[in-house]
Amino acid sequence: MIALARFRIAAYVRSHRAFQPLIGLLVLLGILYAGPVPSGAELGAMADSAAILIPVFAWAARGLLDGEPDEQRMIAITAVGRAEATAGIAAAWIFNSGLAALSFVALVLRLSDGPSTATVLAGVGLHLLAILAGTTLGALTSRPILSSPATSTLVLLLGYLAVLLLSMSGLPWLTVPVMTWMREAHHGELLAHFPALAAWSLLWPVLGLAAYARLRRTRP
Repeated sequence: MIALARFRIAAYVRSHRAFQPLIGLLVLLGILYAGPVPSGAELGAMADSAAILIPVFAWAARGLLDGEPDEQRMIAITAVGRAEATAGIAAAWIFNSGLAALSFVALVLRLSDGPSTATVLAGVGLHLLAILAGTTLGALTSRPILSSPATSTLVLLLGYLAVLLLSMSGLPWLTVPVMTWMREAHHGELLAHFPALAAWSLLWPVLGLAAYARLRRTRP
């Protein structure tokens, strides 16, 4: 499985697909950090960054999983069985971790004041949760699940919008609480509530990945 994950990352990096989310990320970073982050807004900026990067992570995960020909996917399934789906998710998560690291470094360089250790740890935690949410969304819209590229792109965008809208609605528990991340970070309440928010934020990606693994095994 580890060898298969390495192979998929290498194949994705060698293809032009890997540059698409990277370019999108660089454009987004240029817009977000055109000016310095003011003192006292460090945690809010980190929460905003994590939430806004979810579609970039989804785009990258979908591109990585889409790059594999169907015949190669079937060979991998025959060779490693259920671990084939896990290898794909692991490869997407590792690639997205690199994008998140680049984004986090750019954010830290634009901070007016040095953040506290607790703020940095919370920011890193939010980005890890965003990677998981984005990777899950990208996997559920990848070609083995949705064969039409147009449908896949539309579902990815609508899925992210649904996450945002449900987070703002009276039923935020129906999705990853992205808006709650940002609201509590800007109001200075995130650190106190972080363990509960993290558990809540893990629930739906875990369910989504379970659905992805099941759907992927049933696809020819």
